[in-house]
Amino acid sequence: MGTDYSNEIKGFLKIHRDYFETGRTKDVDFRIEQLKRLKDAIQSYEGEIMEALHKDLRKPPFESFATEIGYVKDSIGYTLKHIRGWAKGQKVKTPMVHFGARSAIHPEPYGTVLIIAPWNYPFQLMIEPMIGAMAAGNCIVLKPSEYAPHVGKVMEKMIGECFDERYVRMIIGDRELATALVNSDFDYIFFTGSVLVGKIVMEAAAKHLIPVTLELGGKSPCIVDKHGNLAVAAERIIWGKFVNAGQTCVAPDYLLVHREVKEELMQRLIMTIRKFYGDNPASSPDYCRIINKKHLKRLVNLLEQEKIITGGNYDLDDLYMAPTLMDQVSWEDPVMADEIFGPILPIIPYDDLDDVIHRINQRPKPLALYLFTENREIQDLVMQRISFGGGCINDTLSHVASPYIPFGGVGASGIGAYHGKNSFDLFSHHKSIMRKTTKFSIPLAFPPYGERIHWLKKLMK
Repeated sequence: MGTDYSNEIKGFLKIHRDYFETGRTKDVDFRIEQLKRLKDAIQSYEGEIMEALHKDLRKPPFESFATEIGYVKDSIGYTLKHIRGWAKGQKVKTPMVHFGARSAIHPEPYGTVLIIAPWNYPFQLMIEPMIGAMAAGNCIVLKPSEYAPHVGKVMEKMIGECFDERYVRMIIGDRELATALVNSDFDYIFFTGSVLVGKIVMEAAAKHLIPVTLELGGKSPCIVDKHGNLAVAAERIIWGKFVNAGQTCVAPDYLLVHREVKEELMQRLIMTIRKFYGDNPASSPDYCRIINKKHLKRLVNLLEQEKIITGGNYDLDDLYMAPTLMDQVSWEDPVMADEIFGPILPIIPYDDLDDVIHRINQRPKPLALYLFTENREIQDLVMQRISFGGGCINDTLSHVASPYIPFGGVGASGIGAYHGKNSFDLFSHHKSIMRKTTKFSIPLAFPPYGERIHWLKKLMK
């Protein structure tokens, strides 16, 4: 029999609700104090976090700081700069039919938020939504991935030292714990992970009518038009695909390249892999590892040796798979069935952009899309005709690192968006208030109505 977590969860949820009921987390000065405390804790634990990321994923220090630690420190700084303005009520217009009234929108926290993080960016994808939940004034329960145990242990220690557990607590456990958590009566659930698990989370939340944000994934296409700058495209595609060994939800999942420039681009891609990681990427200090043998074996099963033009070698004991390019891939190949989430880049040539657009639109909506072209008409055409979460023109991944634009999916790639003010808004209920004067009344709406409909029609055009 499995462990019964229900009583434990009910117990600490009551503790969180009692603390939330005091109103302390709603105080903006308190929120600012807690965000500063979080930033100081990250600074103190920076070395331990980097070491844990290396143990779990062999992340090099540069990637650990750029995509995890520095990323969230920058996000906290941005939030601290703007939080007072975000938390203020916003005055809005009032229709003439309500003459003598004033209207405003007041953001308020939901209550206790559950944040479930994945293993691929185990620190950043836990802390980044936490920043928004804290800024909005919520209490928080954190559930890290059991697949990144070293990061989980460091974060458990850091969170425990930094925060009152009535306010923020971290719960470490397996899938059974995660199932119990999503079936509990939280006020909001934020989940980052696979589409399959996302459906389970949403189904569980629906039983309690709990609002959810799902940050999922999917097969994000990368299109290289014949008018693209191939030298630039090669470097930015290889970087975006093979950072974190391809274990990135917004990594280019497959490459669609115009047939006229395909051979030149492929040669540039191969040269760029060598430039970035050397002749033997296994010995490169800048190349990550796959999270575990289970995921590596899944990736190995996607390889078709006759289609590999570079890479393809792997080491199960070292959790290593080389940066791999596969040519002559068809839309029906196994590697095109689901999100790859690893260092394999299938290449499909095309002649007709309309056919490419149709093919992409026939599949579930992707989390990201990348387009390389100098042709403005083609840029506009692709942006208008394909639905996707977000993306870049003439780059990959970079849209994720801006607090000024929302990050999130659409359709099967996710529900809801965050980053910057969007994080604050996501974890806030926007309460609408209308204040009416008592100095006078306009009894137009009160019966008996008589012939007042004539005046009503003049007001409500």
